[in-house]
Amino acid sequence: MSIRRTPTTVALSLLLVLLSGLTAVGANSPTTVKHVLLISLDGLHALDAANYVQAHPNSALAELSRHGVTYTNARTPANSDSFPGLLALVTGGSPVTTGLFYDVSYDRTVFDPTNTTCSGTPGNMMVFDESIDRYDANNVSLNVIDPNKLPRRLENGKCEPLFPHSALRTNTIFEVIRTAGGHTAWADKHPAYDLVNGPSGKGVEDLYTPEITNANGFDATHSVVCTVKNDQLKVKAILNEIQGLRHDGSAGPGVPELFGMNFQAISVGQKLVKDNFDNSCADDTDPSINQQSGGYLDGSGTPSSVLAYGLRKTDEALGMMIQALKDQGIYESTLFIVSAKHGQSPINPAKVNKPGHFASLVGSLPDGTTNPAAIALTNAGNCSTGACGLIQDDDIAFIWLQGQNIATQQVVAYLNANANALFIEDVMGGAELTLRFNDPTKDSRSPDIIVQPAYGTIYTGSTSKNAEHGGFSLGDTNVGLILSNPAIRARVLKTPVYTSQVAATIIQSLGLDPSALRSVRIERTETLPGLP
Repeated sequence: MSIRRTPTTVALSLLLVLLSGLTAVGANSPTTVKHVLLISLDGLHALDAANYVQAHPNSALAELSRHGVTYTNARTPANSDSFPGLLALVTGGSPVTTGLFYDVSYDRTVFDPTNTTCSGTPGNMMVFDESIDRYDANNVSLNVIDPNKLPRRLENGKCEPLFPHSALRTNTIFEVIRTAGGHTAWADKHPAYDLVNGPSGKGVEDLYTPEITNANGFDATHSVVCTVKNDQLKVKAILNEIQGLRHDGSAGPGVPELFGMNFQAISVGQKLVKDNFDNSCADDTDPSINQQSGGYLDGSGTPSSVLAYGLRKTDEALGMMIQALKDQGIYESTLFIVSAKHGQSPINPAKVNKPGHFASLVGSLPDGTTNPAAIALTNAGNCSTGACGLIQDDDIAFIWLQGQNIATQQVVAYLNANANALFIEDVMGGAELTLRFNDPTKDSRSPDIIVQPAYGTIYTGSTSKNAEHGGFSLGDTNVGLILSNPAIRARVLKTPVYTSQVAATIIQSLGLDPSALRSVRIERTETLPGLP
């Protein structure tokens, strides 16, 4: 089914095709892009992509790069957690316009899921992770969201559950394509990725979200082998959609104009201290992988056997997609985009530092139980529900102060004074924060303070992971990015770009106006340079 266009959009589309359509370098006729396949290889650094292509010249990634533009200086808009990382790719924006900093964050206007009357003082965590699934008696996700586990907000005088898609403050590329009459599909790791539907709730026609991390149940991410198995569920969905079917193989409306998925195997391979450390994955039996150390061997990005397995299986899946597109005769009319929601930090295993959670570190300072600033931080860190703030930490710390009743600058000064003891690289608060994000006194979602730790520091005591994402470091934000089509001459661009530019480029490549994306208009997001 072709995208429906009004006379205005037809004229605009023709102009865009003439001025900026994907044209074969040295060829006699332009290539019309009818489909976009967007793939997020979560965790993939630009360095990983470069190393893999060099070491595996016959790989799928190498094939894509041989007729594609490779951006080696692509960065995610800070911050780099999965939610803002994916939203950059599909909205063209950052938390400034999307309003989402993390899958578990804070909103000063929402209420606890159990507060069904939205009574009392507003303010509560916004939890959009695997814990909001509906589960069976064996703690196996039913791959749908349980509305009773969602934060609540007052909507037209009614106390309603807040779904992830409704929490998003801007529209998505899927909504733009649906509005134009196109078909859309997406596959991701949690039902919470209902997020990509956008505020309309209708952006993705065929959404598939097989849970990878069952709360209080089986967690596939304890093993790279079981993570690959979960990825392969989504790969099968893509292969079905390339044949014009729905993700489950049932009759579909045709090949989507826009579709894609995320892979988790690389991210898991990067993070695991030891693969299958709890022996929970029965299929993980290869002694070269099972119980072996994950991550990198050195600061140059040499993968361990665990990570190498994740890279190889992911590349094999990309190869299957390429072949399926060729078999359907649509490879030439498909723009194949490979990028990542986020990177992972640190790459260098010698830099790993896991001192414990941020609030605990603050509490252990000599005046951690008496200083008003320290008490304010401890209160936010210990808050479990209600209007008492939040500290969300990984290789970053987002701080929402309780009631904002203590001067932010007093807390900022305290953190700066204790920077060494708290392993802090930078503290953002007040004017420094509002230079990059919305003013927390006016935006209910913006944190009061953001702490970027020294490179390699992860605010955790976990013994199972040696890397994380979410922060602003190069390891977190410098991700792989390849835009590929048989008509594109291979080139490498070192020009600084952002993954948010992918969204604008997708809309333009399908002959539509990128300014149909609200974030593109507000944040002035440009299309990616260097395309013919």
